[in-house]
Amino acid sequence: VQLQASGGGLVQAGGSLRLSCAASGRTFSSYCMGWFRQAPGKEREFVAAISWAGGSTYYANSVKGRFTISRDNAKSTVYLQMNSLKPEDTAVYYCAAADSYYGREAHKYDYWGQGTLVTVSS
Repeated sequence: VQLQASGGGLVQAGGSLRLSCAASGRTFSSYCMGWFRQAPGKEREFVAAISWAGGSTYYANSVKGRFTISRDNAKSTVYLQMNSLKPEDTAVYYCAAADSYYGREAHKYDYWGQGTLVTVSS
């Protein structure tokens, strides 16, 4: 599967952005989807995951209550709605797909998008 992330940009602290990740290739509903991020000089970290049909979601504590992951299997797209953004949310955000895994471990995801940059100014 090929993944294309979009929607990043520059936003002030307290603002909102919605990231999208469009998938092509195999049937989208056969993948668990996740969002990860990597800030400058830091390791990639888990942000959120959503199960195959979207019935279960899982968030990093740092974004819980502010970010919402969702998916539209008819459009082969996963979203990350980000509200109440903070400067520490600044990072390149990556979407990822997993054949048979639902969780936070990056090395268990099989496919990765190219990333989209989110910059939050104070």
